[in-house]
Amino acid sequence: MGVSTLKNVRFAGMASCVPKRIVSNLVDCKPQIRPERERLVRNIGIEFRRLSQTWQCFSDLAFEATEQLLDTLQWQRDEIDALIVVTQSPDYLAPATAIILQDRLGLPTTTIAFDVNLGCSAYPFGLHLLGSMIASGAVKKGLLLVGDKAGTLDDPLFSDAGTATALEFSSEAPPMYFDLNSDGSGHKAIILPVGGSREPVGPQHLIPFRHSEHDQWRRAVDLVLDGPAVLSFSTQRVPPAVHQLLDYAQAPIDGVDYFIFHQANRMINETIRKKLGLPVEKVPSTLRDFGNTSGASLPVTMTARIREQLDGQSNRVVLCGFGIGLSWGTCLVDISGARFPELIEA
Repeated sequence: MGVSTLKNVRFAGMASCVPKRIVSNLVDCKPQIRPERERLVRNIGIEFRRLSQTWQCFSDLAFEATEQLLDTLQWQRDEIDALIVVTQSPDYLAPATAIILQDRLGLPTTTIAFDVNLGCSAYPFGLHLLGSMIASGAVKKGLLLVGDKAGTLDDPLFSDAGTATALEFSSEAPPMYFDLNSDGSGHKAIILPVGGSREPVGPQHLIPFRHSEHDQWRRAVDLVLDGPAVLSFSTQRVPPAVHQLLDYAQAPIDGVDYFIFHQANRMINETIRKKLGLPVEKVPSTLRDFGNTSGASLPVTMTARIREQLDGQSNRVVLCGFGIGLSWGTCLVDISGARFPELIEA
């Protein structure tokens, strides 16, 4: 799609929820891999992560975030026209999690509710999707729920989170600018190869294996992540996309208050920041304390790091998500008077 503009869409508020359970990549690991974990933490910058309890789903976290946001905004539930859930951690393969949450949240049956399957780039894509429905006049008030239950104790990268964002129609809202892109030729760089219709799960996929004695044990149902390919993709695609968006919006880079990037790892994010020539204080990070929260990383970072600067204030922010797909999306949003409740732990 490339670049586009949405008008008459107001960013009303955002809430984020993370699990109470905190795990340490340095402490909560087997003693024999401690030296390896120390090197890993230095390189990727992730020391602590948030993991859900076994009974918790992503939807439980998103539910808590939505409840808090609706209370803060004092929105009536019968005012909600649309509920979009962007996740790769649905409650069930069918039905859609959005349909379940429509009922659980007490929203009217007239609410448009559906799921979108997207990960690290989820937030800009979801924002554009809901915003387009509002800009068309079909929806007056809508909710975007983004997040995943992606973390495991053994994987040092991923954490769990659920977030809620409220958008509404306003003829006085400043325009939102978007740059959205996809490149499926790189889909194998981040993939769950087993579990879909292409290769359903069988008993053989649950047996741990390793290619050599130096490799970690894994199963065929585990996520495959090609680190070098992701690094190359992220650092080559993201900086030009940010420049293209700002040029399109005729917005000088020093006129943006904050740049929030998907929290991939320290090496990727620092390379992007330096390529763009951005000062550290304009690029908040939650990597150390929250890890990679997939599609929720942009809202979590805004809530956990710059909530006070955003809550009820006027700021211009660039939001950029990139990863699985491969896909990358960037948006420039003027946030004026939006509400940002404190980070929720559930």
